[in-house]
Amino acid sequence: MYFPYGETEIAYLKGRDKRLGKAIDQIGPVYRETEGDLFTSVVHQIVGQQISSAALRTVWARLVEKTGTVTPEALCRCGREELQSCGISFRKAEYILEFARRVETGELDLEALVHLPDQEVIRILSALPGIGVWTAQMLLIFCLQRPDVVSFGDLGIRRGMRMLYRHREIDRERFARYAKRYSPYGTVASLYLWAIAGGAIPGLTDPAARPPKSKGKKPGE
Repeated sequence: MYFPYGETEIAYLKGRDKRLGKAIDQIGPVYRETEGDLFTSVVHQIVGQQISSAALRTVWARLVEKTGTVTPEALCRCGREELQSCGISFRKAEYILEFARRVETGELDLEALVHLPDQEVIRILSALPGIGVWTAQMLLIFCLQRPDVVSFGDLGIRRGMRMLYRHREIDRERFARYAKRYSPYGTVASLYLWAIAGGAIPGLTDPAARPPKSKGKKPGE
C-alpha cells in the first residue's frame, strides 16, 4: 500500500506554489509505501534507529522468526536477552519491552491515537522511551497516513526545500511559511521534497553545498 493522494492534492499544491508545481510535473507520481499496524511500526522504527537499511532487514527478519508475529504479548514473552540475540542493542530492547508492556497492560491505547489530532499523537508517542518528535511524525505519515505533516527535523525535507527554493539555509521561520503554504496537503509536499533531495530532478543542486562567496579585498584596496 502506498501513501494515498490524487489530483485534488496535486492541483492544490501546484496552485499554491509554482516552483513546487513545476517540480511535480518533472518528477511525476511519487509512491511511498505505508504500514498498516501502528504497534509493529513503532517497534520497526526503534529497531531501525542508527543502523543501515540492510542491517535493519536482517535484524527484523530474526525478530519475526523468533516471535512469529511482532505483538505486545510475543515481545514480552521474549524478554531482553532474546531480543538482544536478534541483534537489538540493550537500550533498544529496553525501549521495545517498555512500549510492549504499556500496550499489553492497556496503559497505552494505540487504537485511540487514530482519532486524535496530529499534535496530540506526537505528544503521546514522543513521550515513549526511544521515540522522538521526528519518529512520531514519520509514524503519522507512514502508518496513520495523516495528510498534513512536514517535519522540520527531517534533514531530507529541509534539503529538498533548499534545492527547490535556492536557499543556503532553511530556518524555522522560513520552514513554517512553506509548511503553511502546503497545508492542508503538507504530506504530499513532503513526498516531493524527499524526491527532490534524493536527486529526482537532474542538475538541481543543494545551495548549502556551495562554498560561501569570498569577502576578500577588491583589487586596488
